[in-house]
Amino acid sequence: KLCGYLQKLSGKGPLRGFRTRWFVFDPRRCYLYYFKGPQEPLPLGHIDIASASFSYHQPEAAAAAPGDEPAAFEVHGPGGAVAVLKAATRQDMTYWLQELQQKRWEYCNNLDAAKRDSRTSPTPSDFSRGLVAKDNPGTILSQNASAERARNILAVETSPTDLVGEQAASQPAPGQASAINFSLKQWSTELKNSMSSLRKGNNENRKSVFYTSEEWELLDPTPKDLEDSMALEEKRKHLAEGSKGRRLTSSAFLFDLGRIPHKARRPLLKDVMGSSKSRAGSDSSPTEWCSGNGSKLVSELQLKYQSQQEELEKLKKDLLSQKELVRLLQQTVRSSQYDKYFASRLCEGVPKDKLELLHQKDDQILGLNNQLEKLNLEKDSLQQEVKNLKCKVGELNEQLGMLMETIQAKDEVIMKLSRQLSECEDSSSSPSGAVNSPTATCANKDLQELDRLKDNLQGYKTQNKFLNKEILELSALRRNAEAREREWQAKYTSLEAKLCQIESKYLILLQEMKTPVCSEEQSPAREVITQLLEDALKAETSEQPEQAFFKPHLVSEYDIYGFQTVPEDDEEEKLVAKSRALDLRSLSLSENREISAGVKWENYLASTMNREMMRCVELKNLIRSGIPHEHRSKIWKWCVNLHVKKFKDSTVPGYFQTLLQNALEKQNPASKQIELDLLRTLPNNKHYSSPTSEGIQKLRNVLLAFSWRNPDIGYCQGLNRLVAIALLYLEQEDAFWCLVTIVEVFMPRDYYTKTLLGSQVDQRVFKDLMSEKLPRLHAHFEQYKVDYTLITFNWFLVVFVDSVVSDILFKIWDSFLYEGPKVIFRFALALFKYQEEEILKLQDSMSIFKYLRYFTRNILDARKLTAIAFGDLNPFPLRQIRNRRTYHLEKVRLELTELEAIREDFLRERETCVEKRDLISDDEEDS
Repeated sequence: KLCGYLQKLSGKGPLRGFRTRWFVFDPRRCYLYYFKGPQEPLPLGHIDIASASFSYHQPEAAAAAPGDEPAAFEVHGPGGAVAVLKAATRQDMTYWLQELQQKRWEYCNNLDAAKRDSRTSPTPSDFSRGLVAKDNPGTILSQNASAERARNILAVETSPTDLVGEQAASQPAPGQASAINFSLKQWSTELKNSMSSLRKGNNENRKSVFYTSEEWELLDPTPKDLEDSMALEEKRKHLAEGSKGRRLTSSAFLFDLGRIPHKARRPLLKDVMGSSKSRAGSDSSPTEWCSGNGSKLVSELQLKYQSQQEELEKLKKDLLSQKELVRLLQQTVRSSQYDKYFASRLCEGVPKDKLELLHQKDDQILGLNNQLEKLNLEKDSLQQEVKNLKCKVGELNEQLGMLMETIQAKDEVIMKLSRQLSECEDSSSSPSGAVNSPTATCANKDLQELDRLKDNLQGYKTQNKFLNKEILELSALRRNAEAREREWQAKYTSLEAKLCQIESKYLILLQEMKTPVCSEEQSPAREVITQLLEDALKAETSEQPEQAFFKPHLVSEYDIYGFQTVPEDDEEEKLVAKSRALDLRSLSLSENREISAGVKWENYLASTMNREMMRCVELKNLIRSGIPHEHRSKIWKWCVNLHVKKFKDSTVPGYFQTLLQNALEKQNPASKQIELDLLRTLPNNKHYSSPTSEGIQKLRNVLLAFSWRNPDIGYCQGLNRLVAIALLYLEQEDAFWCLVTIVEVFMPRDYYTKTLLGSQVDQRVFKDLMSEKLPRLHAHFEQYKVDYTLITFNWFLVVFVDSVVSDILFKIWDSFLYEGPKVIFRFALALFKYQEEEILKLQDSMSIFKYLRYFTRNILDARKLTAIAFGDLNPFPLRQIRNRRTYHLEKVRLELTELEAIREDFLRERETCVEKRDLISDDEEDS
């Protein structure tokens, strides 16, 4: 993918300068989007590459133009707009120009309506997997052999650096040419991106970090500090009532922040030299003053100072010895007091052997205390030695740094002297060196000038080759655009003529409807209606090849998921389906005018290239807006692995293949029902329409493997549709784990068992939510006694498969696989809220129920439906759904128990009654 760091010239006046931006090319619209950074979700703007031309200047020419650098190039857009971009190196600049030229050439040669239609021919991608990925046709360029040959001859071979490509997202941004990296023009987008980065930040980013010029460490409190803090707390308690207005200035914080001397900043050589000079200057002035006023006084003061220092050292040693003596005396006093206590209190009536044992233990305790004190002293001395060694290490590091700088300076001096020496030897070795030195100097200058001219010549050749290629491409693209314009003009004329004919027929129809003819003869309105229906449903034939090119191909036979857009059997349904497909096409064309969501996805995936994807608010919002077709396989697989990681970790490698092998070799009670349901799964999808379809075999394998893994469920009607949807974007094993996710992780137990207990419970929970979120609609259903759960039961069981149009279905599945079953409740309520006003207009139960059977197929605006599901229905806590599931589960279980008791009573009565003994139920007859 074409993405990477570039610097863009922006701003006005003194703020004008180059700012580093992250650029991403969107092949769908041929736009070059630029962001503040790789992790930003919203672009600051875009450059239209399809209608742009490129140029750049050589270094000499660039020096005359302010703001242009050797690696800067210009993108000239329509209307005279010029975007000045700058790469880190000329190699990157050449690569960007070549790639942008190639992207423009590919896009402009594929502007045909059928090729440009993203719904019938999506952008090919390496991410796609599953059955849908095999339908992606490659990009077909228009054949222009001469232009392609000339482009290949004029192409410049180059390769990108680390600042181009997806790997550049993990690289730090290159240095700013301007200190200001904030776009005032896109201040709202900057603010949204900043808030997004704050929301998606983890806990580490929320910690307050304070930076100082020096490094600090946390020191343990000394015993004296502990005693002082305790005394301070007691004083504070006593003085709290008397001095309310006063505050203690001392701190009871028991830890002290001490500087780490050996981690201070290493001084530079010039600082050391400057400080030594200042010391020398400051030391010289007192010396000169003292020499003028007498040196005897200074010498006497120095002697006195030395003697006082020696006395101070002696006093310190005496103080330490006295402290040691006091400590020993304290131990002696404690031991004597202890002996006296034993002699006076414990010796009365105590045997001698026990008394001796106590004395021995006492002596051992005293000995251990002495050892402990000695060890503490040794520890203190070792700590002091460690501190001294750290200080020495810091000093040695400083000295090493100073020596390294000194060596470097000396090396430079040696190099300079060596050059001078070589020049002197050259001048002395040649006898006529003094005479020919001006000639040699001129020759050297001429050689340097020749080399510079050669470099400039090579640069101009490269520039000339690039500009010739640019002119050639622009000429070819202009000719193609002119031809395309002529074709569109002819197409427009043809469509305008057809529109006039249709309007004429509609006017005749309206006139006949306004003044109906009351006779048994067939009216002209009936003929007009019949003709209009024939024109709308007329199949595209090749009888008129001259008009086939001008006919717009708005509706294809299959959509990108393989579903049939227009059915072939029912004429009435065919007209409705074609109308629905045209509405969907209209919505897709209107959505293409806005900022593409695909570039946000590509930018997000580029930012996660060197790290694992994790749950975050940004990813959830992107998934709710819909996963692009080319990235859906990757995101679905990641979502499935996220939910079944604990299951997959506990299995052996090749687990799916082992299950499939067992299911194929051994008799499986579910295999008969699976075979019956294979062709009934999705008959309107080309991947499952015939027994030889590739999807049928994959569907069989996944269902058999799951029936062997979960024998309690085995197979239930509905599982085949879940697997069929998963196989459109996932391989067999991933589709198997997707089914495990839905059945064993998302849905409650007994959801797909014979009793469908969990499904019944969810319908009652949904009724409660309807009465809470949509009270008017719920009251309307209650008034006309319409049981809408007969319709919604299938929505929950197969997650809206065959209930909504394919575009909305896959967007629901995107959120469902990421967030779980709560999404089903959200979208079920959103579907009713979407058509709430239309349902409230119906005033009888039959029309309401008939409308509920097909109304979801007429909902086409996925963006509006998503906004209702995730916006208008908030708050939507999962805890509430779980509590109501628990409540209704007990009630449904009691009802099933009562029904089972009634059934047993009926069977018992039938056995005793002769008349009812011959009655056999359907289940018993099958068994």
